[in-house]
Amino acid sequence: MTVSPPSRWQGHLDLSYQKYAQKTQVASVYAKAPFKVQKSFYPESEAICHTVILHTAGGMVGGDRLTQKINLEADCHSLITTPAATKIYGHPERLSEQDIAIQLGSGACLEYLPQETIVYNQARYLQTIRIDLGSNAQYFGWEIHRFGRTARQERYTQGDWKSSAEIWQGSLPLWIDRQWLPADLGAADRVNGLAGQPLSGALCWVGRNIPDTILAEIRQLGVGLDQPGTMGVTRLQQGLLCRYRGSSIAAVRTWFKRVWDWLRPLYLGAPPITPRVWQLRQE
Repeated sequence: MTVSPPSRWQGHLDLSYQKYAQKTQVASVYAKAPFKVQKSFYPESEAICHTVILHTAGGMVGGDRLTQKINLEADCHSLITTPAATKIYGHPERLSEQDIAIQLGSGACLEYLPQETIVYNQARYLQTIRIDLGSNAQYFGWEIHRFGRTARQERYTQGDWKSSAEIWQGSLPLWIDRQWLPADLGAADRVNGLAGQPLSGALCWVGRNIPDTILAEIRQLGVGLDQPGTMGVTRLQQGLLCRYRGSSIAAVRTWFKRVWDWLRPLYLGAPPITPRVWQLRQE
């Protein structure tokens, strides 16, 4: 089936941070609908700026094309999240696209923790994300995808989903990941696809070497979860990668949060925290 290409980029976000004295703050922000950035807040300290990015349309429809550019200057530390799940609506022909470019200056740290993405049946979606790290910079990010509206017994049996993620430090590639789920070809049921499960997740921490002892501890954090699904932990050149495939959003959220809580004090010198916007969603 021929996919009709959209004519132009439609929504854009350009977000930059700078360090002033000991405070990380938004230096500039340009948001073109459907993006909107809430006022920054500091539930931990002025060193860590929490930012919530809104998608005012609630989701992407066939033909939408969005771009995000996020820049942290030297020694900045930001936590970016979203208030709700993102929806990728189904369209039998038209492709939705999102391109994310993240630049971290020397010693900067970004925690990029969006809520899950719901991919509707018949959705055709391409996302590319590239992170460029300065010296001694760190990136912690995760993505969780639900394929099909399972609460309505919907399965992802038609559509095409692609993801391209890259993390570089200068000319050195630290992590390059390509994923393709062609639902039209039955990938949702194949063992090298979703194996009949509706959820897929990936957590990536890059910027520090992970010793064997820490890696062993991380691998134990999924023990005891209800409906744990299939979980795996892999060492990267300077970090680690956790993957999940299963049926429980509670299980993958809990596991990823445990990993984050474990690594944060060790590598960022910051205690575990639950962003307020997540608590509001649970309430």
